[in-house]
Amino acid sequence: MSWVFVPFQLLSVALAWAVLVLFVEIVAAHFERKGAATREGARPRVVVLIPAHNESHGIVPTIGDIRSQLGSGDRLLVVADNCSDDTAEVALASGAEVIRRNDAQHRGKGFALDFGLRSLAADDPEIVIIIDADCRVEDGAIDTLARVCSATQRPIQGMYRMSAPPGAAVNHQIAEFAWRIKNDLRPRGLRALGLPCQLMGSGMAFPRCALASVNIASGHLTEDLELGLLLASAGQAPLFCPAAQVRSVFPLTAAAARSQRQRWEHGHLAILIRRLCPLMGRALAQRNRDLLALSLDAAVPPTVLLGLLTLVATLINGAAALLGAGAAAFLLGVATITMLVAALLLAWNARGRDLITASGIRAIGPYLAAKAGIYARAFAADKKWVRTKRGRGQE
Repeated sequence: MSWVFVPFQLLSVALAWAVLVLFVEIVAAHFERKGAATREGARPRVVVLIPAHNESHGIVPTIGDIRSQLGSGDRLLVVADNCSDDTAEVALASGAEVIRRNDAQHRGKGFALDFGLRSLAADDPEIVIIIDADCRVEDGAIDTLARVCSATQRPIQGMYRMSAPPGAAVNHQIAEFAWRIKNDLRPRGLRALGLPCQLMGSGMAFPRCALASVNIASGHLTEDLELGLLLASAGQAPLFCPAAQVRSVFPLTAAAARSQRQRWEHGHLAILIRRLCPLMGRALAQRNRDLLALSLDAAVPPTVLLGLLTLVATLINGAAALLGAGAAAFLLGVATITMLVAALLLAWNARGRDLITASGIRAIGPYLAAKAGIYARAFAADKKWVRTKRGRGQE
């Protein structure tokens, strides 16, 4: 009967690798050189692309932030994608160039960006910067992204911050802490190790030639993660530049926040299951260190799922040990749980003290329950792209 437990023993090995990757990234982030110099080159001409689907309520501040940072010859182009509101008119009135796209059969950010890039064919810029329509852009971010991208001739990912909206429940603070781990500590750790980072969706800069080497027309639920892996496969893995910052807020309503988390995490799981093994094989065959690093990073499941799977596998392997199947997998599970707890404590000490306090501990239970529901729906039939509603009254 010991063969019955073999899948759980193999699962424990895979989970141990995932936790080890997470642990190394978080530890490495603590050793990142403070104030490390960022390579900056000449300021090239840029176009800033904003894909926008029904964003008339929030796009004006984004356009204002970007326009104040544009130089001579730069362009700001809004792609009003399948909009049923007045996004195009509002963007035009705010000083942006606007093109409209209507194709209900091909929905998603990747299709909108591809449409925007094709519209630039007659006047290609050197650098393309992508900003989401609901983001605020910190002073100097456009200039920094453009110069670093030009100097390195590599895709550049700025620091993309997400924060809890004013008056939000404590579970939003837990979500913000998880976001800081994923979009701050982990890419800082990779940067400290001399490795590339994942694309995060906003605050991204690309040499025009890099985008020409991949197909970005995609409706995948996490098209940015997929694009980063494709670029790494083509020898253009993104680099992290925390000096260039953009920020946004989590949706205020519970339904909108749940929809957003479900879209992100379902998409991540889909890539993990369907794409990572072939990508790792390609990385090893090509001796592509950057692709291997990003594949290993993407193979780390969402933190809550990682913890739940590790706990379940360890309990089952503990039962197997009592039945005489050997204790190696159980002991590996215990070591993995210990390493995961240590990683989270290090992350909390570095980025969570202001968010996760004693009063917030009570919200962890409901937060975990909500996450479990997301994972239970991970393989639902309907995986189409849906715009996240940021607040009340937005469609």
